[in-house]
Amino acid sequence: MNFDFELIVRSFPLLLLGAGVTIQITALSVGFGLLIGMFVSLARLSKIKPLKLLATMYVDFIRGTPLLVQIFLIYFALPIVTGTRIDPFVAAITACSINSGAYVAEIFRAGIQSIDKGQMEAGRSLGMSWTQTMRFIILPQAFKRIIPPLGNEFIAMLKDSSLVSVIGFEELTRRGQLIIARTYGSFEIWLTVAFIYLIMTFTISRLVDFLERRYKIDDKH
Repeated sequence: MNFDFELIVRSFPLLLLGAGVTIQITALSVGFGLLIGMFVSLARLSKIKPLKLLATMYVDFIRGTPLLVQIFLIYFALPIVTGTRIDPFVAAITACSINSGAYVAEIFRAGIQSIDKGQMEAGRSLGMSWTQTMRFIILPQAFKRIIPPLGNEFIAMLKDSSLVSVIGFEELTRRGQLIIARTYGSFEIWLTVAFIYLIMTFTISRLVDFLERRYKIDDKH
C-alpha cells in the first residue's frame, strides 16, 4: 500500500474548515447546555415536586437514550409533527444542546451539593434571599469545583458532534467522508481526521488544566 502524503496536503485545508465547524457546533451546544443545565440542576434541587419531577424525567430520558437517536428525533421526527423542515445546522445544535444540558445539569447538581450547607444558612442569616445566596455564594464556589467535569463534557461533545454527519451536516467527519468518496484515500484521510481531533481534544485538556490551576491559585490568595 502506497501512502499518499500529497492527498493529505491537498485535503488538509478542507478538513480544517470542517474542524472549524465542529468547534462551532461544540461551543454553541455546550454554551446552550450550560444554560439548560444550570436551570435544570436548580429545578432538580427544588422543593417544588412537579418541577423536580419534570427535570428528573428530562435528565433520565436524555442520559438514557443515544445522541444519535435524539438527532433523528429532532431532524426527522419533529418535522412530521410540526410540518416544517428543520435546517441541519439548527437540528444539530438543538439536539446536541439538549443532550449536553442533561449532563451539565448533573455536573452542576453535584457541584452545588458539594458545597457545605452552612454556606446557604450563612447567606440567609445575612438577609440574602435563596436566589441571591445561590447566585453570589454557592454557584461561584461550585463553578470552581466543576471545571474538570465541564472540560470532560466539552471534549465528549467535541467527539460526539461527529454524529451530526448522519444528517448531512459538513463538520470534520462528514468532510472526511466526502473527500474519501472522491479519492478513495480512506487510510490517509481518516488518519488525518483522527489527528485533528486529537489536537483539538489535547488543546482543550490543557486549557482546562490551566483554568483549574488558576482558580486554585486565586483561592490561596
